[in-house]
Amino acid sequence: MLTRRSVLRAGTSAAALAAVPAGLVTGSRSGVARAAASPFTTPLTVPAPLRPWRLAGHDFYRLTTEEADVGLLPGTTTRIRSFNGRMSPVIRAERGRPVIIEQVNRLDVPFSMHLHGGHTPQTSDGHPMHQVEPGGSRLFRYPNEQRAATLWLHDHSHENHAENIYRGLAATYILTDDVEERLPLPKGRYDVPLQLRDAKFHDNGRLDWDLHGFDDRHTVLVNGRPRPYFEVAARKYRLRLVNTANERPFVLRLGDGEEFTHIGTDGGLLPEPVPTRVLQLWPGERQEIVVDFSRYGVGRRLVLDNTYLFDGETPGIMRFDVVREARDPSRVPDRLRPVPDLGTSAVEREFTMSFDPGTGRHLINGRPFDMHRVDIRPRLGVPETWKIVNGDGQYGIPHSMHPHLDAFKILDRNGKPPAAGEAGLKDTVTVPAGEYARIQVRFTEHTGLYMYHCHMLSHVQMGMMGQMEVSR
Repeated sequence: MLTRRSVLRAGTSAAALAAVPAGLVTGSRSGVARAAASPFTTPLTVPAPLRPWRLAGHDFYRLTTEEADVGLLPGTTTRIRSFNGRMSPVIRAERGRPVIIEQVNRLDVPFSMHLHGGHTPQTSDGHPMHQVEPGGSRLFRYPNEQRAATLWLHDHSHENHAENIYRGLAATYILTDDVEERLPLPKGRYDVPLQLRDAKFHDNGRLDWDLHGFDDRHTVLVNGRPRPYFEVAARKYRLRLVNTANERPFVLRLGDGEEFTHIGTDGGLLPEPVPTRVLQLWPGERQEIVVDFSRYGVGRRLVLDNTYLFDGETPGIMRFDVVREARDPSRVPDRLRPVPDLGTSAVEREFTMSFDPGTGRHLINGRPFDMHRVDIRPRLGVPETWKIVNGDGQYGIPHSMHPHLDAFKILDRNGKPPAAGEAGLKDTVTVPAGEYARIQVRFTEHTGLYMYHCHMLSHVQMGMMGQMEVSR
């Protein structure tokens, strides 16, 4: 159970950031200063995509969830929970070509694989009722009939998901389609996934796990590497940013406030590119940007900062080193991808997300998660408007909403239109304490039992999740 001290600590550490709607932060937390020295001594690892067996129009993978000893911090070995012994693996999939994954569980805890952002059948969505017990296995089928987007795989077991993800079980899943492939955006080696997470290490490299220790994880890992450097060419790069942390938000700034181009979010490309100098990335979210390193020339170094910090932290999380010239046929077009019209909402719902200090539970509409209770019953193809209310103004605790099965549009925040960077399809929206957001969602492809929940993972583990049964 959380103590009153824990709640106050959460409110104090989150208040400055939570007071600004996602996508609209324009400055750093007061009092944050760059350290005198910012060593970046470890090269970034850019994982090659896993290679599938290509069988009868499908891509087949076997992912074994298992413990592995890997080198994260220089000079030490860390025991992680992994897919196939790897940190931050990548799967690339094609629209219209289904992926089948056999998940084999060699952990000593259950695991239930969820494709975050995927439009998947109920039996492959990762519901806790389908969790794979130690020593077991299960097939997951992903139809890949949705539009291109950066998705990710993580655990959704009933009691272990937060720790499993914290200890390393997260894979990036990049879905492409013909529409996106025809655009002249950076491709191939210049299209780079970057998983961001935080961790707390002991001196011997061992990970320290505390469900409530979100403000004590001072090491940020990028693709599993602490404060790495990345050697780039003087040309444009597409960077796919994935926040796989339990609860840490990132407010990202490049160099001394250099401009870059925001092109996509959870549900894929934005309608049009958005020039920006600061970008928020909340737990579970994905943001895609294009950085043109030709503007700086060979020899320039630019640090990517997280400008919202807990006490004792320094802002630099990785460095880009421009080391060579390169031909660059890519460009960012003026128009990217229009957002589909979801129609007129026929149903309105309200969800109040709040913390109960008496029980230490996080609640939706006053109730904790119950696997044996259905909370709402949407109909397939019927548009709905959801009002997400953060009822924790007195504590300063941010919450988010992530419905499974389909993406949504943000209609407004506190009655005002969303920022340009939130104009595309989303699947996770964070709401600051005491505020609200309205979203529109339409479930279109599958029926059955699905979840919706906060993506602050300790909040989920303490009850902030509901169930919906989607029917025709």
